[in-house]
Formats: sequence, structure tokens, C-alpha cells
Amino acid sequence: MAVLTRRNLIKASAVAGVYGAGMALAGRFTAAHAAPEPLILKSNKIQANITGTDVTRDVLTYGNDGMPPVLRMRQGEPFAAKLINGIDEPTTIHWHGMRIPNAMDGVPFLTQPYVYTGETFDYAFTPPDAGTFWYHPHCNTLIQMGHGMTGVIVVDNPRDPTFDADIVVNLRDWRLGGDGQFIAQYKPRDAARSGTYGTVRSANWQVEPQYDAPTGGLVRLRLAITDVTRIFSFRVEGAAATVIAIDGNPVPKRFALDVLQLGPGQRLELAIRMPDSEGATVTLEDIHGTNPKTLAKLRAVGASLKRDIGDLAPLEPNPVRQADLGAAEHIPIILSATAEDTAKDSICGSLGYSFWAINKVPWPGDTPDPTAPLAELKLGKSYVLDMENLTPHSHPIHLHGMSFTVLSSNIGTVQPFVSDTYLIQPNEKVQLGFVADNLGDWLLHCHIIEHQKTGMTSYMRVV
Repeated sequence: MAVLTRRNLIKASAVAGVYGAGMALAGRFTAAHAAPEPLILKSNKIQANITGTDVTRDVLTYGNDGMPPVLRMRQGEPFAAKLINGIDEPTTIHWHGMRIPNAMDGVPFLTQPYVYTGETFDYAFTPPDAGTFWYHPHCNTLIQMGHGMTGVIVVDNPRDPTFDADIVVNLRDWRLGGDGQFIAQYKPRDAARSGTYGTVRSANWQVEPQYDAPTGGLVRLRLAITDVTRIFSFRVEGAAATVIAIDGNPVPKRFALDVLQLGPGQRLELAIRMPDSEGATVTLEDIHGTNPKTLAKLRAVGASLKRDIGDLAPLEPNPVRQADLGAAEHIPIILSATAEDTAKDSICGSLGYSFWAINKVPWPGDTPDPTAPLAELKLGKSYVLDMENLTPHSHPIHLHGMSFTVLSSNIGTVQPFVSDTYLIQPNEKVQLGFVADNLGDWLLHCHIIEHQKTGMTSYMRVV
């Protein structure tokens, strides 16, 4: 049986209330639907051929064979999953970007106990939002995620416009040596900078895969950056690509993809109009850095459907409450380096260093005695995060349990995107507005995992 800390034991008495309040957020969706049979997600250690030539040992996944499954849910319908821990260390599941009850958020100590080897944990929630999300452990994240435990979630809205193909791509690196085996997941000097990059880049656990799509058809291409470090600059060659959603939410105004930069934890949905010539290929590229990299290709097959992207109906907005900016309270968030060089002990994989801080406090985010919350928020009240990046590196900052709207930036005009992760640039000041509409303790952290694990983590409490 899992061991609860005294703090979690006290919190457990309130879990039912928190869970109920969180479910009420989507209560209007649930009345007509019975509880489903739980999906079994067993964490497992396997072998996998990722490079195309070598079999890699000690790969971690959910299931018995290959990449974690793409989970399909329906907006407003209950979902249930049973985590069975089949690996030799504690684990959990976090449902990234999903506004679900705090007790289901998968953060050790803060929301739930560890799931030890051989134990189980039942997750149950109703997704209020449609779009592309993902799931991963929140325990020993650098190793567990770095070794493969990252999967994509698609929440369908039955009223979405019709596409001719819906292709999901899980983008991630692997730290592999020349023999195809894992090497050290990080280097301290890189963790103190932009992070330690992988050596093998993959899309759906393959190097430069190719997928068939109808000639002249409309493809919904869903991209999820599940990597622990890499920032992508996306470009599409060979076809017109239109950005229709970012981080699970429809964009306020669709725009043609030129080059778009997104960081770990973020998702991108593109509408791609395939060429009219059978056999023509469309290439998805990452041009971040000095050498462009092909990530995946689409090949046109069959007679042309002659679809018109201009006929594509808009996606429905998700039911995210907008902040009342006139009444909103402002919360300063300062991202910085820290002079400290030692981290708190953590059974969830301390790296042994503190390089980063939020509001001058370094915290790895998974210790039995967390720091004080950044702020205590009142349920239903509006807030604005005044976030400033004092470092020379970019940070994809992720908020659990709630969604925010991008209001302004000092480095340029921004669309009012609704999101859960914002890639803040060096020396950028950004304002993110949201309504504190979900009870509980919610993490706020950098999703470059080395930064998270070496101090750039905190949380906010909604009461």
C-alpha cells in the first residue's frame, strides 16, 4: 500500500470535495453518460528499434509493445484509466493541458501518493475541452519521460469539421550512443543552460516516417512535443499549411504557417491541403538551429479529392472562462538563475543541483515538503500573471489544471491564444490572464525537464 505523508493524509479528507468541484466544471457534460470501463495503462520496460538499425534496451512505455498508445477521448464524456506500475520505481500519470480535478493531476505529494511497483491508481475524469493533449509521468520525469513514457491524447468534438485524414505525431528525442543504447540523460553544464539535447530525433518513435494521405484532401496534422528539452521551429514544404489550434485550443484567427516556434509540452494542429498530384510529398521540418531537420513526410495517394481549405468550418472554442481584466489581481512571476548548487533530496529523481528559480526560490517540485505557494487564489476570481524572464534562455512555462489567455508581450504583438504552456523568450515580459476556476494546488513549471528538476518549479493554491 502506498505511503501517505501527514500532509497528504490531511489533504485526503478534502479530496472528495475537490474532486466534486472539479467535476462540476464539466458537470453539464456528464449527466447522460455512464462511467466507462477503465483503460489499462501498465508502465513497462521493453526493447524497441528506434534508430532503424539497433534494438534499444530499457525503453519505458505504457503497454507491452512500442510507443505509448494515442488515447482517444470525447469532449464531455467520462474517461477512466487504471495505472498499473510495472517498472521498478514509483510513477504517476499527469494529463498535460487537461482541466481536470486536482486529485487526478498526477503530481506526487501535491495531489496523490506515489504509485509504487506492483501498485495501481485509478484515474477518472471528464474532459471539458476538445483538442490535442498528452500524458506522461510526474515522477523521476527526466528518466521516465526520456526513456519513452510520453503519449498523445486526442479529445474529439463530434461537431468538428470533416477532414480526410487525422494524423497524430509524437515528437521526441532519445539520448542514445552509437550502439543504440541509452547514454547519460543530462549533462550538468547543459542543464544550467538550454538543456541537454538528444542524439536521435523521432516522430512516432521512427526516424523520418512517411504517412499516406488523400491526394487533394484536407489533413488534420496533430503535433505534440513530448521531448524533455528540444524547442522546435516548424515549417511545411510542398503544401499549404494553416494553423488551426495551439495547445488544444482553436487559434483566435487562423494563419498560414511560415515558421512557428514551440517548446516542450506544446501542441500544434495544422490543416494541410495535400497536392493534387498522386505521389507528391509534403515535408514537415524543424529549422530551429543551424541545420534543418526533416521530421516526417506525407505522401499523396489516390485520385484528387480537390478539397478547398477555404471551405473548412471553424473549430468550436473550448469552454474556458475569460478573465475580467478590470477586476483581475496581478501576480508577479520572475524566472531567473540561482546561485545555489544543491537540490533537496527526492525519491522522484533529484538531479543534485539547483540552477534555476521562480521568484528567487529554487524547488524541484516533487519533495515531501513543498515550498509555500506562489499565491493563494480565490475560486472564481480573475488573475493576471506578470511573467518576466531574466535569463538568456527560453522557457516553456506550463500551468497545471487551468488555461490562460496570452494578453501582451514586450517583444511584439500577440494573438490572444488560449493555452496551458507559454514559451517565454529571453528578456521577455508577458501577461497571462486566467480565472482560478479549479480547486487545489497546481504546479507552474518550466517544461524543459532539466530546468524543472533543478529549481524552476512552483505552484499556486486555489481555495
